[in-house]
Amino acid sequence: MGTASLKRCCLLFSSPISPFFAATFGRQFPAPNFFSLILASKRLKNPSFSRTLSSSPRASSSQSVFCGVANGTTPIPAETKPSPELYLFNTMTKEKELFRPRVPGRVGMYVCGVTTYDLSHIGHARVYVTFDVLYRFLKHQKYDVCYVRNFTDVDDKIIARANELGEDPLSLSSRYCDEFHSDMAYLQCLPPSVEPRVSNHMNQIIDMIKQILDNGCAYIIDGDVYFSVDKFPAYGRLSGRKLEDNRAGERVAVDSRKQNPADFALWKSAKDGEPYWESPWGPGRPGWHIECSAMSAAYLGHSFDIHGGGMDLVFPHHENEIAQSCAACSKSNIGYWIHNGFVTVNEEKMSKSLKNFFTIREVIELYHPLALRFFLIGTHYRSPINYSMTQLDIASDRLYYIYQTICDCEETFHQHHGNDLKDSLPQDTLQCIQKLHLDFESSMSDDLHTPVALASISEPLRIINDLLHTRKGRKQELRIESLSAMVKEIKNLLGILGLAPSNYSEVLQQLRERALRRVGLTEDELLLKIDERTTARKNKQYDKSDEIRKGLAAIGITLMDSHTGTTWKPTIPHDVHEHASAM
Repeated sequence: MGTASLKRCCLLFSSPISPFFAATFGRQFPAPNFFSLILASKRLKNPSFSRTLSSSPRASSSQSVFCGVANGTTPIPAETKPSPELYLFNTMTKEKELFRPRVPGRVGMYVCGVTTYDLSHIGHARVYVTFDVLYRFLKHQKYDVCYVRNFTDVDDKIIARANELGEDPLSLSSRYCDEFHSDMAYLQCLPPSVEPRVSNHMNQIIDMIKQILDNGCAYIIDGDVYFSVDKFPAYGRLSGRKLEDNRAGERVAVDSRKQNPADFALWKSAKDGEPYWESPWGPGRPGWHIECSAMSAAYLGHSFDIHGGGMDLVFPHHENEIAQSCAACSKSNIGYWIHNGFVTVNEEKMSKSLKNFFTIREVIELYHPLALRFFLIGTHYRSPINYSMTQLDIASDRLYYIYQTICDCEETFHQHHGNDLKDSLPQDTLQCIQKLHLDFESSMSDDLHTPVALASISEPLRIINDLLHTRKGRKQELRIESLSAMVKEIKNLLGILGLAPSNYSEVLQQLRERALRRVGLTEDELLLKIDERTTARKNKQYDKSDEIRKGLAAIGITLMDSHTGTTWKPTIPHDVHEHASAM
């Protein structure tokens, strides 16, 4: 890493450590997901969400309002209001708290990365999509963010997998680091500011262990170094666990030499056939927990703003991080501990150890990566999300609708050639844009409530489709100006959520290709069925024509007839739609 980048990310904070809070780890209350909001809007007049989901008519005013449309295409609202302040749920305090970084305008964020011994699964995807959304939203709020996400490339699991494959552990780990980067690119996650690897930070890790030993909070046994949890009275404050709850063998290694069964390894002495590094205690390698304390301190200082990861890291990983970081530096303090909920399969946590996981690669073979991202942010990040193809079908369908609407607008702009656009908008269009902006900002500022943020674009999309496809809409005054302004705002908001591709039409085609792959059809085979139906209609064989149409609809292919012929689009399979409507 270059010196300039290192200086940019070393945000050295000097705030004294705050007292730990004694509250127990709170229950995570489920939040409504985007898909349930959409379905509910079709069945109920739910006052909580009718403002963003209902099909209520727009204001009928046709009065035009000057709003400074630069070059006739870029809307600048006539009235602007300050963005709502950001609140985040802090696992340490078990409350939503107003976000205040230690250094105004700058944010230091550390997120625990993957252990690179295999392909990542969608549980990993949820973690890094969650914090990518937070990263994007902080940047949107004009913060200068140093986002650090590590790679654990030295670990027992890596060594075991390398031995199985007859491969060098560091070589295997490096290969899976590259695979992880590919997965993140598919999911449109922005690269973090820094991606430190354990293998490149041994000096920092050893220095921190030395400091912990010097401060009397660790001990050495035969080349192993253990942290003494008895020397840290605040141990357990993050998770709410008591020391007596930590039974040896449950995520804490059994070793009769330890002073307390809950003591954990800072340094492990070398074993035959394992990679090792020289240290004052002999050759060996670091324990799992110390690496994140050392690398976060190296790039963000001992005190910084946000430390994040999956809820499974609360104990023991983050609990141990707090203990060893405070033992190394008494001023160590994290402003906000943020954790995302589990991805479950049949209500059971998805994990490699349970062998009930689906890799990102397996999922995106049949569903577009952005459909997977849409599915993941369609539920509030702290709530559990149950993986199912039904939900992915719904996410794909909704994403197709959004992108098709945008492409229809772009085609209309192309036909219009961008000429004769006026510097004004109808009053109802301006109000729609202002409401969309406020609803989106309010929901995102409320602990990243992405389901409601997604729902906020539903009414503007309906209005856009009215302007595009209804007789009344096509006659509306300043129609192109309205379309341009609303689509621009929607694209901006999709960008904050990481759902704005560089080419919308390409993604539409990819969504179509994956829909065909899911049902085992090629496009040529589908076109043959469409031709067969067209022939049946010409021959007035309407039963046969309907049978073909219904058969395709049942598997998620909708046919659309027009004066120019028959086209198709992917949609929710009939049985999936019936199941979802019954939810």
